[in-house]
Amino acid sequence: MADTTVNPPPAPAGAPRGSAPADDRAPTVICDNVHIVYKVHGGSAGKGGATAALGRIVRRRPSGSVREVHAVKGVTFVAHKGEAIGLIGSNGSGKSTLLRAVAGLLPPAAGRVYTHGQPSLLGVNAALMNDLTGERNVVLGGLAMGMSRAEIRARYPGIVDFSGIGEKGDFISLPMRTYSSGMAARLRFAIAAAKSHDVLMIDEALATGDRAFQKRSEARIRELREEAGTVFLVSHNNKAIRDTCDRVLWLEKGELVMDGPTEQVVTAYEKSAR
Repeated sequence: MADTTVNPPPAPAGAPRGSAPADDRAPTVICDNVHIVYKVHGGSAGKGGATAALGRIVRRRPSGSVREVHAVKGVTFVAHKGEAIGLIGSNGSGKSTLLRAVAGLLPPAAGRVYTHGQPSLLGVNAALMNDLTGERNVVLGGLAMGMSRAEIRARYPGIVDFSGIGEKGDFISLPMRTYSSGMAARLRFAIAAAKSHDVLMIDEALATGDRAFQKRSEARIRELREEAGTVFLVSHNNKAIRDTCDRVLWLEKGELVMDGPTEQVVTAYEKSAR
């Protein structure tokens, strides 16, 4: 397992509230008491705040205020090979932040994250090259995931067919800037899903596209679980979570509220929202 700080220990120090029972399968991700803290410079509000901020930028003066946002608070869990894990919670609960920490994009302020292999984070807002065609982005995306050019050529027709962006014209040969947000999101998912991953993290991808595309996505996630390691899915679509995941982590205000079987956790979450 890879760790950005020290060699991994045998297991996390503690167990989260409502955690799932021990599993003898190989662990793929360990989060051990993880805290993520953002520092926001010049975060104070008030009349004239934007004008004052612009003045500081022009004069190259630092902001007098620094505000800390404690986005993830002491989250501990162990994910295992073959699991599909949903992350649910209200907006701002820390779901996407936690995935970014697992992907190695955000360093924990405290605690540690250990992963087996290289996690791949797929977000709806993940950057693609807008001035390049969809075809070129398929090639670049494949290369970024470690695929050879021969592998990309072999999988290219399947990626385009899976995305469905060729159903309404020859969009694959047009620049990405001409795509709708849904088309771009479907192509991102199709590129990421073309390769097996040790750990694949998907942020709201299943919320895009029609029902036919969502069904293809759900089926592909099940295949990825069988072919490789672990899939994480962040979504506000509880049906997609129920259809895709066998385990759910429920976060609120950065804290892990519940970790357990999908139906049990989603039902508790829905009751709390009433």
